[in-house]
Amino acid sequence: MANGMGSLYIGASGLQNSQNAINTTANNLANVDTKGYVRQQVLFADRNYTTFDRKSAISFQQAGLGVTIADVVHTRDVFLDQYYRSEVGRQAFYEVCGKTIDEVTDFFQEMEGETFQQTLEDLWVAFEELSKQPDEGERQNLVVLKSTLFLEQAQAVYENTKSYQRNINVQITDSVNRINELGKKIDQLNKKIMAIEAGDMDTAMALRDERDNALDELGSLVKIDYKETVDGTVKVKIEGVTFVDEARYFEMGMDRDKITDFLTPYWPHLSDESRGKITEVFDFSRGINSNNDTDVGKLKALVLSRGDHIANYQDLQGLDSATYNRVLKHSIIMNAQAELDQLIHTVVTTVNDILCPNTTATFRGADGVLYENVKVWDETKGCTGSDGVKPGHELFTRRGMERYREVKCIDDGKTYYVYNEEDPSDIGTQYSMINLEINEELLQEEAHLPHIRPDGETAFDMAGELAAVWGRDRVTLNPDDTDPCTIKEYYQRMLVGFASEGSVYNKRAETLEGSVTTIDNKRQEVFGVSSDEELSNMIKYQNAYNAASRYINVVSEMLEHIIVQLGS
Repeated sequence: MANGMGSLYIGASGLQNSQNAINTTANNLANVDTKGYVRQQVLFADRNYTTFDRKSAISFQQAGLGVTIADVVHTRDVFLDQYYRSEVGRQAFYEVCGKTIDEVTDFFQEMEGETFQQTLEDLWVAFEELSKQPDEGERQNLVVLKSTLFLEQAQAVYENTKSYQRNINVQITDSVNRINELGKKIDQLNKKIMAIEAGDMDTAMALRDERDNALDELGSLVKIDYKETVDGTVKVKIEGVTFVDEARYFEMGMDRDKITDFLTPYWPHLSDESRGKITEVFDFSRGINSNNDTDVGKLKALVLSRGDHIANYQDLQGLDSATYNRVLKHSIIMNAQAELDQLIHTVVTTVNDILCPNTTATFRGADGVLYENVKVWDETKGCTGSDGVKPGHELFTRRGMERYREVKCIDDGKTYYVYNEEDPSDIGTQYSMINLEINEELLQEEAHLPHIRPDGETAFDMAGELAAVWGRDRVTLNPDDTDPCTIKEYYQRMLVGFASEGSVYNKRAETLEGSVTTIDNKRQEVFGVSSDEELSNMIKYQNAYNAASRYINVVSEMLEHIIVQLGS
């Protein structure tokens, strides 16, 4: 009788555990489209066996108590997860870089229906026309008009790049805020998971799924390293610095530049802000490449693409190729600003130096200062306009600064027109786009444009030189440029460089997108829910439930027969 009654327990365990397996499968099916959901797999095992007294038999005898659910497996592949989070961060890096360079290229190629390249060509044509008859008012007016349009278009492009820097600055703010939200979320989930799993009786599957989703998103924003401790806590590092540990998360801060208003991510817990010392999140002293593993994360790409200031031609001055390739080349907007401003600076200074040529002189001024080998207006070559004013008027001027200042020689009383040099540390002294305008004198009267030689003749030679420099003078685009080009070729080469860089970034992003998709598909094979597979499991567990039910009926009928028939 004991064996017969025990058989009922075996059947009951089959019913109970088949039902639990059906419930688990139903939960999987309900979450088939839930992002980041990890399927739950039921593992069955034997219940404990009852061992009978050895004296009653030659060997031990055991009677089984049925089946039980040994575990509900929450399956993930840690290696695929780590690979995915690394590659999705790298893909995000190149995607941001590619998008940024595409935007910058659009700024240069199209401005209200007219390309900047055409504006540059029109200016050259204006000087070509001037060389034919320098004293003709219509040709002089054309030069002033085209110079005005040239400068306005250049400044419009420059302003667009500055506006885009501000746009990226907003994206940096949003990204840092999201990183902090994810850090706080992971910290809270760590504590909840640790509390649930402390007794080793349950697995916080839904919470683990949520934490894994947070790590996936965090991996796309920044380069992360992480590991799970024995108590279920995940410790996270960003760029080698602890972000989440067992006790708390360390919030990422944003340092605001007082001049540009640009935000720089930094670590408040590693900084001494009272002394003005901050520890930045990103170290750009190493080259940006996959070998160094320094090309990971959307936030890094945003900070790098924007740069840390508004650049001009001075940012390219004196740079060697190694320094340029390490930082400025990858700072897409700053590089574009510097190369454009270098073009404008070259055009402006070349034209001005022909209109108002300089020579060197050494003399002692009436102010007692010894002027040694200073640049002064060359009276022997310098031309004047119809107003006869000396020195001649420059075409492009610096706001608030004249080209020359008058200094009298204390020895002979001669007046020298000393050139006001550009100071690399003072933007107000530089022929940079942010500081340029067309000479007001020439806007009022174009005939004041220098065209009369010291002997009173029309300066055909000077006008011819103005037209010739566009195809004669050689200019280098950047420190990597081993083949200098003409002013006419500079802009086109700059655009070709942008297109080439953009193609590299975009192709890299596309390749990585394919890799990320492949890796994610492999992850889905491990933890994704297949409706076909789950429906098969549902049928299997339903049949097992039915079989257990029929088994109980058979045992019940057997016991009834024994009790009723034999008992009577």
